[in-house]
Amino acid sequence: MPATPATLIGDHPSIAALRALITRVARSKAHTVLIYGETGTGKGLVARMIHAQSARASAPFVDINCAAIPAALLESELFGHEKGAFTGAVGRKQGLMEAANGGTFFLDEVRELDPVMQAKILTLLDTRRMRRVGAVKPLDVDVRFIAATNKILLGEVKAGHFRDDLYYRLQVIAINIPPLRERGDDVLVLAENFLAKYNREHGSALHGIDAEVQDVFRCYAWPGNVRELENLMERICLIEEGPQVRLAHLPQRILREVGLAAPAGAATATPAAPQDYHAATRDFQRTLVRQALAGARGQLGAAAQALGLSRHALRHQMARLGLGDPPSA
Repeated sequence: MPATPATLIGDHPSIAALRALITRVARSKAHTVLIYGETGTGKGLVARMIHAQSARASAPFVDINCAAIPAALLESELFGHEKGAFTGAVGRKQGLMEAANGGTFFLDEVRELDPVMQAKILTLLDTRRMRRVGAVKPLDVDVRFIAATNKILLGEVKAGHFRDDLYYRLQVIAINIPPLRERGDDVLVLAENFLAKYNREHGSALHGIDAEVQDVFRCYAWPGNVRELENLMERICLIEEGPQVRLAHLPQRILREVGLAAPAGAATATPAAPQDYHAATRDFQRTLVRQALAGARGQLGAAAQALGLSRHALRHQMARLGLGDPPSA
C-alpha cells in the first residue's frame, strides 16, 4: 500500500474546512477537480491528499508541470508516441497519461497549455480516450484528472487565453487554498513544524521562536506562502546558531517589509536618554508610521508605499503600535 502523504498542517478554520472538503472530493466519483492557489500554497499536496484518500489510492499518481516542459514536447510527454512518429522517435513511448491509468493524473499550471493541447485535453476528458502521437487507434484511459493554477482561470478565459469549454469542464469541482497571510497563527504552527523537521535533518539545535520573530511572522505577507516559510526555516537551521530563532536570523527584506528596518534615506531617531531597546524601537517605528500617514494625508496605500510596506503590513503595524484603527483608504 502506498505511503500516505503529509497532510495540511494548521488550526485555522479555513484549513479545517479544506481538509474536510478534500475528504469529500476524494471519496466522490468526480473525474475532474480544479485546484486554485497562489504559488507555494500546497496545490500538489492537496492533489496527493485527494489521491491517497480515494478508491484509486493503490493505483499510480502521476504529475507534470506544464510550465516546466516546452510546448513542442508536451504532447509526447502526456500521450506518448509511436515509433517513427517524428524525427528521433526510435521506439514506442508510453505517455504519462497512460502511465496514470486507473489512478490520478495531476496537471499543474494548466493555464500554460497552448490552444492545441487545451483541445486535446478537452477531448480526453469528454471521451476518456487518447491517441499517442503517430498512432491510428485511440486508447481508453481511466484517470481522475486534477488540474491546478495560481491564477483565476475565468480571467484567462475572458482574455482569450483559455478555452471556455475546457474551463467549464474542469470547474465541476473547484478547491481554493487560502494564502498563508490569511491563516492567522497557522504561520507559527507551520514554522515550529518546519523547525523540528530541519533540526532533525540537519542536526541543528534551535528550540523555539523568539516572541519578536513570531510577531514578524504574523505581520509579513508571505508572497511565497508555505514554501517560502519552509525554505526560510531550513536556511536558518542550516546556517544559524541557537538557542532560538531570533530577529538577527531573518533576511533584511522581511524586516523591511514589516517595518523593522528603516527605509533607505530615513532619518535616524536617537533617544534623548537611554531606554529599553524594545521601547525605543517601538517609539521609532511609531514616529515613522505617523510621519508617513501625515505625508500621505491619511491615505493608507500611499503611506504604505512610502514606508516600503504592503497595506497588510502597515495595518498590522498600526494595530501593534497602538495608533488606532487604520483608515479605510
